[in-house]
Amino acid sequence: MNVLITGGAGFIGSHLAEEQLTRGRRVHVIDDLSTGRMANIVPLKTHPRFSYTIETIMNTAVMSELIDQCDVVFHLAAAVGVRLIFEQPVHTIETNIKGTEIVLERAARKGKKVFIASSSEVYGKGDKVPFSEEDDMILGPTTCPRWCYACSKAIDEYLALAYFNERGLPVVIGRLFNTVGPRQVGQYGMVIPRFIERALRNDPLVVHGDGRQTRSFCYVADTVRAISDLMDTPRAAGEVFNIGSDEEISIGDLARRVIEITESRSDIRFAPYETIYGPQFEDLRRRVPSVAKLRRYIAFGPLMGISEIIRRTADALRAELHAAPTA
Repeated sequence: MNVLITGGAGFIGSHLAEEQLTRGRRVHVIDDLSTGRMANIVPLKTHPRFSYTIETIMNTAVMSELIDQCDVVFHLAAAVGVRLIFEQPVHTIETNIKGTEIVLERAARKGKKVFIASSSEVYGKGDKVPFSEEDDMILGPTTCPRWCYACSKAIDEYLALAYFNERGLPVVIGRLFNTVGPRQVGQYGMVIPRFIERALRNDPLVVHGDGRQTRSFCYVADTVRAISDLMDTPRAAGEVFNIGSDEEISIGDLARRVIEITESRSDIRFAPYETIYGPQFEDLRRRVPSVAKLRRYIAFGPLMGISEIIRRTADALRAELHAAPTA
């Protein structure tokens, strides 16, 4: 089987490429390296069943050729991170919607199965916890840049399901909840690598808001295994799935856990959201998925706990820091 992964040099994409290679597939990734890193796929370059293209998915000629050559498309390329969304809303909307449209339209021509990576952001400001796939979406006003990402991913879902219902294109949609692990970077707002990087330097850990807001974190190996299993499950076509952990932790407790596990001398400082993202920022108090539907379709779990996630991510970041050249 030939597999194409868009955004394949990214954090999740590179781990997914490894998972697909272990399953005996031939893997080709495309990435423009806007948020992905060549270092993520360097270890794969010598693998006989791996190849890559450095190009944007907006290049329709390249995408047409790559999709023609594959059997399955994993579409992960997207604008990622809260900071990037606030700084580049046009890029966010265009990348997420136009990119998905190109992938679906080209895949539909040849009937290629597609996985669409969506996001827990589509639940918006919903307060029914845990979030279930059939819950209503409650988005904020268009004047708040935060919600352009949620809306763009929701449109991706609508478009994918329209291709399934109208044209019979086999699509699977996964709403990812805070996937974390080695190779993730903190520069786009991802909280665990940001905390760990600062803890390893004994710098203060900055918690946005009061720290009582809760999140759940899923180890990247668990996430890519679930994605791969869903695409190997024929009856998952045309369905939407939450993919994440239902272990909940407050951001304040997360910061304390990072300091403890890394044996850091860092302290914790609290900063109002508006000092980081401006006065229009809105955040959710809780974001926890129901994974009951996912478990009905695949054998999902047991999952890695948050303490072990921190340890493995810290070990990987520590190794990167030690390997980095000094001035």
